[in-house]
Amino acid sequence: MSFVTFIFICFSVVFGTLDSYENVALNKPAWQLYPYPGKPEWGAHRAVDGLYSNLSYWGEQCAISTGYQAAEWRVDLGDILSIYNIFIQYRTENDAWDENNFYTSRFLGFSVYVSNTTCKVEGVLCFRDTIYTMTTIPNKMNITCVTHGRYVIYYNNRTSLSYPPEYSQDAHTDLCEVEVYGCPRTGY
Repeated sequence: MSFVTFIFICFSVVFGTLDSYENVALNKPAWQLYPYPGKPEWGAHRAVDGLYSNLSYWGEQCAISTGYQAAEWRVDLGDILSIYNIFIQYRTENDAWDENNFYTSRFLGFSVYVSNTTCKVEGVLCFRDTIYTMTTIPNKMNITCVTHGRYVIYYNNRTSLSYPPEYSQDAHTDLCEVEVYGCPRTGY
């Protein structure tokens, strides 16, 4: 199915008009590896709650994990849906997003997958950062990924000794919002 056909079918059948895609991840169940101990207010669900006006840990609007060699977060869309775009808002501590913001180093090297299972390698790799630096990595990342899937998975790791020196030592989740835009009905 071509991209244009996908858009026409999704909008025409579901919405009856060509308005916009829907955030199919909003308030859906989410999970993260190594949740921060004793801090349920920083749970995985925070990244799909629709709130990202306070991008610090005090704002309780971000999914925050403990730093380890790997960070993984995922949302369950509930069914296999047609996906067009994934938006990510990263934690900034409400400071300017530039090379002086400590959190840029945690975001470097991340990947996004869409899968029909909770196993990322069984899915489609939508994006893998291999080019950004602390100066160039954008916050408010939009990733076009025209595919079908049930799980959207954010992954980052620090398992190699060959990462650039500006990468953080440990991998973290630190996601304040993940929005998945697509068709809310199965079969399109």
